[in-house]
Amino acid sequence: MKYFTTVGDKTLIIDINKEDEVLVDGRRRQVDFRAIDDEGLYSLLLDGASFDLLVEEIEGEYRVLINGVAYPVRVADERAKRLAEAASAFAPTSGEFNLKSPMPGLIVAVPVAEGQAVKRGQVLVVLESMKMENELKSPRDGIVTAVKVQPRQAVEQNQVLVVIT
Repeated sequence: MKYFTTVGDKTLIIDINKEDEVLVDGRRRQVDFRAIDDEGLYSLLLDGASFDLLVEEIEGEYRVLINGVAYPVRVADERAKRLAEAASAFAPTSGEFNLKSPMPGLIVAVPVAEGQAVKRGQVLVVLESMKMENELKSPRDGIVTAVKVQPRQAVEQNQVLVVIT
């Protein structure tokens, strides 16, 4: 599975094919990554070098502390990246936009409300499907004119979730 991982301003393609080996931008790396506790502390062996990591998740992004330096990290798998690209490719730049569910699933969260101003890339809905949480983001700036779902609601593919103008 490929992951598009952004650390600061740099994006890396991480391809996980084996439990102890990954490709980072096509370069083979030996890894052993294990949780030490339930508080976000991890042990990482990378090509024989040992690191202790503290990982915190904040609103879908991560902060990774290594050797006293904190790095902002965003991770998207291939599927999530394709969903985001597809959503933004077909979004009108003005007028009404209906955010539709790209697949059947369960609404986990709706972090916006009617009348709220939103920015391009802002999360409108978190949808769980096939045991994965997918953040559905606004393809443009606008105002939320309707929220048509609520948390724990089951939705079908192409069902309108949020309307922005």
